[in-house]
Amino acid sequence: MNYRHGFHAGNFADVLKHLVLCELLRLLTVKDKKLFVLDTHAGTGSYDLAGQMASRTGEAEAGIARLMAATRAGTPAAVARYLAAVSAYDRKFGAAGGPLRRYPGSPRLIRAGLRHGDRFVACEIHPQDALALKREFAGDRLIEVRQQDGYHAVKSVLPPPERRALVLIDPPFEATDEFEKLARALRHGLRRFAVGCYAIWYPIKDTDAVAAFVAEFASLKATRLELEMPAEESKLAACGMLVINPPWKFDEAMRESLPWIAAQLGPDVTARLSASPASAPVPASAS
Repeated sequence: MNYRHGFHAGNFADVLKHLVLCELLRLLTVKDKKLFVLDTHAGTGSYDLAGQMASRTGEAEAGIARLMAATRAGTPAAVARYLAAVSAYDRKFGAAGGPLRRYPGSPRLIRAGLRHGDRFVACEIHPQDALALKREFAGDRLIEVRQQDGYHAVKSVLPPPERRALVLIDPPFEATDEFEKLARALRHGLRRFAVGCYAIWYPIKDTDAVAAFVAEFASLKATRLELEMPAEESKLAACGMLVINPPWKFDEAMRESLPWIAAQLGPDVTARLSASPASAPVPASAS
């Protein structure tokens, strides 16, 4: 496995993924019941946007940097909370008032949203990134870091004793059969714990593969969210999130947030949202 998320930290795909993640966590922790969270492809947990990897690609400039520079007036509440979480993590490194320097990966955003008594397992198979993740959370008893294939963890940790779970599946999509592996893991998860909330990120490169993947789970209660950038601005032009069993009011928050996100990222950025079992997609915005 060669994928290193440090080259892509804070890009438009992270913006979509982490906005969705933060809102799911907020809604799932409203109830006074314990929550279990699994992050199957966790990365390092923290990224230096001025470091060698991120600065080589500059992808954050067309993503989180644009949102941070946007006028805050009229910002949807879900977006404001996401940006506040990003800023709060960055302030830990003394960067307040300057350009965003440290970007929190999904493990850091998850950890910030958990309460005492919740439980979190983060998996990362890349040896260097797994070691960095363990260092990031050294001494933190609320999170268990595993150097493990996250797909296998879906089978081994579900169903959780808490009986409530958020499963984030964010594969690197290095393998040509990644959608097949992803679908297989998701089927295992749903068989073992059908009522869990599953948030799955995917790139949109092969539209036939995306359509086949989404169609397999079309009968379930799910929300599909997508962002598409102008091709010249990013090597990856479009990506999506499929959220199975979204909590109450999640769709409402995303319908408000996605058009705003698209507008801030650029005039030619398109956002789409559809909820099943609806018969047709409902556009969040159009370019």
